[in-house]
Amino acid sequence: MSDDDQTGKVFDGRIARRLAGYVRPHLRLVVGAVTLLVIEGLLQLAGPLLTRQVIDVALPAHDAAAIGRATTLFIGALAAQFGADYGQLVFTNLLGQRAMHDLRRELFDHLQHLSVEFFDRNPVGRLVTRVTSDVESLNELFTAGVIAGFGDLATLLAIGVLMFTMDWRLTLAAFTVVPGIYLVSHVFRVKVRDSYRDIRMRVARLNAFLQERLTGMRVVQLFGRERDEARHFARINAEHRDSQVRSVRVYALYFPAIELLTTIALAMLIVAAVSRVHAGLVTVGTVAAFLQLARRFFQPLQDLSDKYNILQQAMASAERIFALLDTPASVPDTGTRRVERLPGAGVTVAFEHVWFRYPAREAAGQATGAVTSDETDAWVLRDVSFRVAPGQSLALIGHTGAGKTTIVNLLLRFHDPQRGRVTIDGTDIRDLSLAELRALVGYVQQDIFLFADDVATNIRLSAPLTDEQVAAAARRVGADRVIARLPGGYAHRLAERGASVSVGERQLLSFARAVAADPAILVLDEATSAVDSRIEADIQRALGELMSGRTTIAIAHRLSTIVDADEILVLHHGEIRERGTHAALLAAGGLYSRLYRLEGAGDEAAFRVATLSGGG
Repeated sequence: MSDDDQTGKVFDGRIARRLAGYVRPHLRLVVGAVTLLVIEGLLQLAGPLLTRQVIDVALPAHDAAAIGRATTLFIGALAAQFGADYGQLVFTNLLGQRAMHDLRRELFDHLQHLSVEFFDRNPVGRLVTRVTSDVESLNELFTAGVIAGFGDLATLLAIGVLMFTMDWRLTLAAFTVVPGIYLVSHVFRVKVRDSYRDIRMRVARLNAFLQERLTGMRVVQLFGRERDEARHFARINAEHRDSQVRSVRVYALYFPAIELLTTIALAMLIVAAVSRVHAGLVTVGTVAAFLQLARRFFQPLQDLSDKYNILQQAMASAERIFALLDTPASVPDTGTRRVERLPGAGVTVAFEHVWFRYPAREAAGQATGAVTSDETDAWVLRDVSFRVAPGQSLALIGHTGAGKTTIVNLLLRFHDPQRGRVTIDGTDIRDLSLAELRALVGYVQQDIFLFADDVATNIRLSAPLTDEQVAAAARRVGADRVIARLPGGYAHRLAERGASVSVGERQLLSFARAVAADPAILVLDEATSAVDSRIEADIQRALGELMSGRTTIAIAHRLSTIVDADEILVLHHGEIRERGTHAALLAAGGLYSRLYRLEGAGDEAAFRVATLSGGG
C-alpha cells in the first residue's frame, strides 16, 4: 500500500507543533476567530432565556411591552450571532489560506532544491498531490476543524452549565441518550475513516490511469486501443463511484440516527418535566427553554464527529507533507566563493581522479551486503581525469551507460563524486554556490523542455534581458526565422513542453536560450540531432562564433559532429579508454578508429559492435 492510502494517527503532538508554526504569524486571526466563536456560543443562550422570561412572566401578566422588549432583544441577539458567525468564518478562512500559502511556497521552494535523482524515484503525480490535495486537507483543518471545534466545545460548555443551573434533574433526563450518541458517532467515525481511505485509493488509481493514458494518447490511437482503454477506465470509474456511494450511505444513516436520538432525548425531557411541572418545581417556561437548549446541545456533538474525521485526514496529510519537507537535498548548497570572468570568456574545467556511483546503487549494495569495491560494476565513473581550457572543446563518446551524462551531472552538481573533485579555474565546485555554478553553464539537451509561456520568456528565462537582446540571441542561431512564422512572434505562447512547435524548432529555441545566457561553459548533448541539414549548417556557423573563447563539452552520438573537437574522450564502462584528436585517434587504430570506419555517422549500435569486437 502506498503512503497515499495511509490514514495516519488521529493526533500527533509533534506534527501539531509544526503546524502551529504556520499559524503563529497569523495569531491575531486565531484570537479573533476564537473570540467570535465564544460570543456566538453565548448568544445561543439568549433565545431559551428570553423564551422562559416571556412564558413565565410576560404572558401571565399580559405585559405586551415586556414581550416587545424580549422580541427586540431576540432579534438583536440573532443579528449579533449572524455577525459573529460571519466574522469567524472570514477569520478562519483567511487564517487557512494564509497559512497554506506559506506552506505551499515552502514546499515548492524545497522541491526545487532536491536532487534530480529524487524526481527520478518519485512520481510527479504524487508530488503534485502533496502541494495541492494534502495542503488543502490542512486548510480544511484550520477553517472547519480545530478552531470550529473550539467553538463547538465552548457552546457545549455554555449550554451544559446553564442547563445544570436551571434544573439538574431535567438535565440528566435529557443527557440519558449521550452514551447512545457516543456509540453511534464512534461507529460513524470508523466507517467514514475506511470510506475516505477507499475513496483516496480509488482517486489515486483514477488519476494515475488518466495521466498515463493521456500522456501516451498517440500510442493508444496508433494501436487502436481506444475501446479497451475505455473499458478499463469505465471499470476504475465505477469503482470510484461505488466507493463514493458507500460514503454517502454512511452519512445517510448517521444523521437520521442522531436526529432520532435527539428526538428521544426531547421526549424523555418532556416526560420527566410533567411531574415536576404538576408539583410546581419547575415552570412551563423552564421546560420550553430546556427543549431549545437540548436541541442546541446535540448539534455540536454531531459536528464534533465530523471534526474528528477532518483532524484524522489532516494529520495523515501533514505527516506526508513534513516527510517531504524533511527530505534533505543530496547536494548541500553551502558554497560562497565566486568565479571571476569576462563576458564571452570561458573558464578552465577539470576532473581530477573522479570516482562516482549513484547513491541508490550504493544504498542497494549496502542493504543486500553486496561488495562495492573498485572492481565491482557499482562505479559509474572510474578515475576520470581531464582538463578543458577556455576556447577549447571536449567531446565525449561512448555507449549508453558509459558515463557521458554522469560527467555533465557532476559538472552541474546534480550529484557529488565519492572520490576526487571537479574544479573550475582551480576552485572546487563544492565551494561555489549552486546558483553561481549553474549560471556559468549553458546546457543544450536532446530532450528540450520549453515552458507553457511566450517565446521571449522561454529564451530569456531568469536572465534580465531586453526584448532587443532576446531577438539578437535568436538571430545568432537562426531561430528568428522560425519565430517569425509563429502567430504573435516572440509573444506567441507555446503549448505545454513546447508541443506546438516541432522538435527541430524547439532545439533552435534552446540554442537561442543558451546564447542569451552568455555562459562560460557550453554543454551540448547531440544538440543538432533533430534539425535538418540546412538548419544544422546555420547552427554550426553560429556555434563557431558562440564557442569562441568559451569552454565547450559535447556529448556526441554521431562522430561527424565532433571531428573538430580539440580532444575526444572515448568512454567505456565509466573509464576513459582512449583520448586525443580525431586525427590522432584514427591513426592509433583503436576503438575510435574501428567505430569511425564502421558507421561514420555515429550509430550507437555500431559502437556496441566495435566494443564487443575488441574495444572493451
